[in-house]
Amino acid sequence: MKEQIESIRAELEALAAGEGPAASSSRELYELKMEYLGKTGKISALSKGMRDVSPEERPAVGSMVGELRKRAEELFEQWERELKKKELSAKIAREKIDVTMPARFAETGSVHPVSLVRQELIDIFAGMGFDVFEGPEIEKDYYNFQALNIPADHPARDMQDTFFITGEYLLRSQTSSGQIRVMENKKPPIKVLSPGRVYRSDSDATHSPMFHQMEGLVVDRGITLNDLKGMLDEFARRMFSSNTKTRLRPSYFPFTEPSVEVDLSCSNCGGKGCRICKGTGWIEVLGAGMVNRRVLENCNIDPDEFTGFAFGIGLERIAMIKYGIGDIRLMFENDVRFLKQFKG
Repeated sequence: MKEQIESIRAELEALAAGEGPAASSSRELYELKMEYLGKTGKISALSKGMRDVSPEERPAVGSMVGELRKRAEELFEQWERELKKKELSAKIAREKIDVTMPARFAETGSVHPVSLVRQELIDIFAGMGFDVFEGPEIEKDYYNFQALNIPADHPARDMQDTFFITGEYLLRSQTSSGQIRVMENKKPPIKVLSPGRVYRSDSDATHSPMFHQMEGLVVDRGITLNDLKGMLDEFARRMFSSNTKTRLRPSYFPFTEPSVEVDLSCSNCGGKGCRICKGTGWIEVLGAGMVNRRVLENCNIDPDEFTGFAFGIGLERIAMIKYGIGDIRLMFENDVRFLKQFKG
C-alpha cells in the first residue's frame, strides 16, 4: 500500500513539475482530476483498500492517504486557477476590438410595400371621414359567413377555400366580418374601414394563402350607388393619379345587392392598352355594392330606413398595380434586393 501511495505521489509531483497546468483545457483537467479524485479514482481506491491493511499499520497508512488526497486537491485547485486565467487571457485576445477600424456599414430597413399601401389607404379614407376597426383573425362562422347572408348550404362558400379550426371557428377569409361586428354595436350613421390579414387556401403568382384586405362600409339614410361611385373616383385619383378613371361592372356577392366589380383605367398606358392591362385599358381592382337588406336586418338595422354600400380592397393587389409588381410571392419572400426598392 505504501508503495502505491508513493507511486501516485510521484505521478502528481511529476505533473506539478511541468510548465503551467497539467492539462490544456478545462475538460482535460476535469478528466485528469477524476482519474485521481473521482469515486473510482486512484486515491479513492486507496481509501477502499484500507480494509486490507493490518490494524497496526492502518493509522500510519491512513495518514499517508489523507496527506496524498490533500496534496492532490491543492494541485488541482492551483491548476484550475491557472487554466481559467489562461483561458480568459486567450478569450480577451480573441475578442479584442480595434476601435480605430472603420465600423461595418449597417443598412437601414424600409417599410414593406403592403404597409405603405395600407397606410396610404387609411390616410385617404380617413380624410373622407372613415374610422378604423380591426376585428379578430380567428373568427366565428356566424360573422364570417352567416351574418353576411352566406348560410351553411350557400354555394358562395365554394368561392373561397376556408381554413376551419373547428366547426364554429375559422381563420377569417374576409375582413367583412368586422363590418358585422361594427353594425351590431353601433347604429347609423356608420363610416368604417376594417383592414387586416385574411386566409384562403389558394397559392399562385397572383394569390397567397395569407393576404391583406381592407373593407369599407357606409350606412346612413339615402345612401345610393352614386355615393359609392363618387367615393371610388376620389380614391382612384388620390391613390394613383388625377387622370385615373373608374368603371363599374355588374357582379355578384351574397352580402351586396346590386354588386359590382370596379376597374381602374390602366396607370401604365393611360387606358390605351398594354401588357399590364392585357390590351383592355382597364385593371380590375376591387369588389363593391350596396349592402344586402338581409345583412342589415341581421344587425337589427331597418333596411327601409337605412341603406349603405360596402367595398373590399386587396392590399397586395393595389401594391402590385401601384408599383408594377408581377408576382405576389415577391412580397412574402423577404428578399432584400426586392424590399430595398421601396426605401424612401
